[in-house]
Amino acid sequence: MNHDDPRNGVVSDNNNNNNHHTSKKPKLTRPISEPEIRNEFSHHQHGIARINNGSFCSCPRSVLTAHNNWLLRFLQQPDDFYFNTLRTGILHSRALIKTLINADAIDDVSLVDNATTAAAVVLQHVGRRFGRGEFRRNDSVIIFHCAYQAVKKSIQAYVTSVGGSVIEVRLPFPVRCNEEIIEEFRKGLERGRENGGRVRLAILDHITSMPSVVVPVKELIQICRENGVEQVFVDGAHAIGSLRIDVNEIGADFYVSNLYKWFFSPPSVAFLYCRDSRSLRDVHHPVVSHEYGNGLPVESAWVGARDYSPQLVVPAIFDFVDRFEGGIEGIMKRNHDEVVKMGTMLAESWGTNLGSPPEMCASMIMVGLPSRIGVTSDDDALRLRSHLRGYHGVEVPVYYQGVRDGDVDPRDKDGYITGYVRISHQVYNAVEDYLKLKNAINQLLGEGKTCNMLPK
Repeated sequence: MNHDDPRNGVVSDNNNNNNHHTSKKPKLTRPISEPEIRNEFSHHQHGIARINNGSFCSCPRSVLTAHNNWLLRFLQQPDDFYFNTLRTGILHSRALIKTLINADAIDDVSLVDNATTAAAVVLQHVGRRFGRGEFRRNDSVIIFHCAYQAVKKSIQAYVTSVGGSVIEVRLPFPVRCNEEIIEEFRKGLERGRENGGRVRLAILDHITSMPSVVVPVKELIQICRENGVEQVFVDGAHAIGSLRIDVNEIGADFYVSNLYKWFFSPPSVAFLYCRDSRSLRDVHHPVVSHEYGNGLPVESAWVGARDYSPQLVVPAIFDFVDRFEGGIEGIMKRNHDEVVKMGTMLAESWGTNLGSPPEMCASMIMVGLPSRIGVTSDDDALRLRSHLRGYHGVEVPVYYQGVRDGDVDPRDKDGYITGYVRISHQVYNAVEDYLKLKNAINQLLGEGKTCNMLPK
């Protein structure tokens, strides 16, 4: 797509496609204060320990204000907004993200609703190649067993329905080092070569959701290239704002990340990076609209009448993160250090373990629950999560991990550890949030309660 085409926004003559103007980072005169942070998130429900930033957004008040301003601007004069404002605003957001993730060209960056939409883009592309006979029926897609359920459903809808197969690699958990993940992934690639098959697409989580672990994607992508895997799609739903992303270093063909997980945007917006997008054939937005065939960035910027304001607040997000010492890098370090500290405090209090070494977590970490609490099934995990929310004002996901190998599975003084909480840390969190969780679990233990005693 020509960058000067009005459908792609307006670009000034002294800029080119690979060097779009972005505003310089302002000089920080004074770091944001704790009272200012509390004010930015004062719309959060009071009395709730929100230690589940990984699931839903933490949009600050200043970004919400920008969001509302964009929406009102649209409603005041929709025709003028669509014809003269929308595309240029989206282009500006894409340019900022291009710089942040070190993409080569702005046309390699599209804005879509979320990682689920991006998965549909990629998997429809792969499914069409199966349908045209470019891939054979025993060719496959490889994923980790804990891949997001919507991604698995997209594989079912677009790939297995036309003859492709799926290889699921079990992610070791608790995990002690990257090598454990790499070894299991190599075994999966070997299965993909059985009976003359070929792995056509690898889908790699950069940070798995449940259980939460940072995956060594650069190493796995190199292994994919060495083993003839045709394309790699990294699902970095939790990554932007939580990990440093350099798409050139990572080397994936496709990379997606939600801005509303850890990058302070309102729902729903994500970026989808397509490496060397101009050479990619048959990559389209799953919703066909007027711009079909004009390139994924343009197709994604117009999918009918809808609220595009989440895609337009990216400049306001950059303004917000630049108020912190170190900007987004400082925020990521702060969140990582604090979540490790809080996770260690909880594990020591309960006499349990962390689900991974600190270097294999970002802003979320898995913490083992005392075995006496009795998380023995997914139903138990959900019941405990609901109880913590309803009776203790604690919002935290609970994960069940069954015993696999009694010789190496973690134990506490009472038995095997089969339940974990996934705690998050974002800039609005305080130590009191994690003490509230600690005390809630200790209270249940003190009362002799287990999950099967809790109300459904």
